[in-house]
Amino acid sequence: MPVFVIFFAGSLLVGFLGRKTRFGFWGNFFASMLLSPLVGLLLILAAEPVNAKTPDSPQTGE
Repeated sequence: MPVFVIFFAGSLLVGFLGRKTRFGFWGNFFASMLLSPLVGLLLILAAEPVNAKTPDSPQTGE
């Protein structure tokens, strides 16, 4: 039982840390529940932030 609690808490932490990535909170949470929190952490490190701006993106609001 304590192992499941640690695994679940780690998955929640991974989801929280990945909330501003492409998969968001729920995607990172479920990925870390299915694989492991360590793999979920690797996914976060490899993921690109959602609001990443590129120089060729069109300007809006003008």
